[in-house]
Amino acid sequence: MAFFIPRVQLKIDASRLQTSMEEMARIGATAGGGVHRLTLSDSDKDARDLFASWVKSAGLSLSVDEMGNMFARREGSDDLATPVMVGSHFDSVPNGGRFDGSLGVLAALEIVRTLNDREIATHRPIEIVNWTNEEGPRFPPSMLGSGVFAGAFERDFAYEVRDTDGMRFVVELDRIGYRGKLPCQPRPLAGYLELHVEQGPALFTSGIQIGIVEGIRGLTWLRITMKGARDHAGPTPMHMRKDALVGAARAISAIRDIPGNLGSDLVTTVGEISVSPNAINVIPELVTFSVDFRHRDENILTRAHQAVVEVSGNAAKQEGLEIEVTPLGGSTPMAFDSGVIGAIEETCLDKGYSHRRLWSAAGHDARYAADLCPTAMIFAPSVNGKSHAEDELTLWEDVTRSCEILGGALVSLANQP
Repeated sequence: MAFFIPRVQLKIDASRLQTSMEEMARIGATAGGGVHRLTLSDSDKDARDLFASWVKSAGLSLSVDEMGNMFARREGSDDLATPVMVGSHFDSVPNGGRFDGSLGVLAALEIVRTLNDREIATHRPIEIVNWTNEEGPRFPPSMLGSGVFAGAFERDFAYEVRDTDGMRFVVELDRIGYRGKLPCQPRPLAGYLELHVEQGPALFTSGIQIGIVEGIRGLTWLRITMKGARDHAGPTPMHMRKDALVGAARAISAIRDIPGNLGSDLVTTVGEISVSPNAINVIPELVTFSVDFRHRDENILTRAHQAVVEVSGNAAKQEGLEIEVTPLGGSTPMAFDSGVIGAIEETCLDKGYSHRRLWSAAGHDARYAADLCPTAMIFAPSVNGKSHAEDELTLWEDVTRSCEILGGALVSLANQP
């Protein structure tokens, strides 16, 4: 699919966008300069409420679906035309960054504000989306809202997901008042765009201003439980122990080495671990830990899965432990649409911004949007590649540049007949 790029130089109000970003960052703000805004928490509700007030002020209509996904619509000159969607998410990881997700939604809002200021109409309606539960640490799997929207997950499955305190997703959705009546299901879209911080070092270290995302690596999440025997740390001889933590430690070390055998582009991470009884003088009986692995090749993901199960099983056997491996979800690799990629690239050339193509190593809602319509993403540089941390930073000049590229590509898609 090829897209015509209209010579509309969208110069956004950079100060207004920065003000909006800073005001949103105060919701769930942490002492270290980040945000703690878990899905369906009180701070998530506050962020949604603020966004809803800005949507109203911009003269947009707002609808909310059964998963809490929020859609702010600017009508086109042909209101019956299939809309173009643009956006990201407001939820965060624990003590995360203030640019992650928020940039994509608020940049889209700034583009619409700029179109309103300049009285520029588009042929197609534009819908700004705030997806529910992109991050997923509270209610795994990640990208739950966009996944249900695209038909990758059943709504009722999502409703029954529980957090570590046993709270059901649907109960918390009702509690904050964001279970809408609009069905959460696939519907026609003319295209989807998402701006996001890179969350990696490629752009920043090379001095490139804009990243054009060609696709998203697939990912798999597992939970591994090892069970041994609880006993006294003093009298129990070493050869008689069934120490679940020792087995887990061996497995985790082996999982770290898997990319060296399957390829450097593969990444594996153990990000969560729990130990029971977690006492200084008791041999651990039960250990549960998570595994996250990602690659752009589905065959490599399959081999990585097999390798994780194998090395974990060997570690458990060595220590005489029982083991259980539970899938937590994931997504297959997704290559983006060449036409939308071309539209972004032409906008970069038109603006004179340096750019490069790359694949995203992080998961994004665009992965599921790509199942429904032509899709691509734009990356803004992350200082030192830092993300999912309180010191996450994208320079304001990079925020402005990336927003203007998003605007040019969005107008192009929205003006297609």
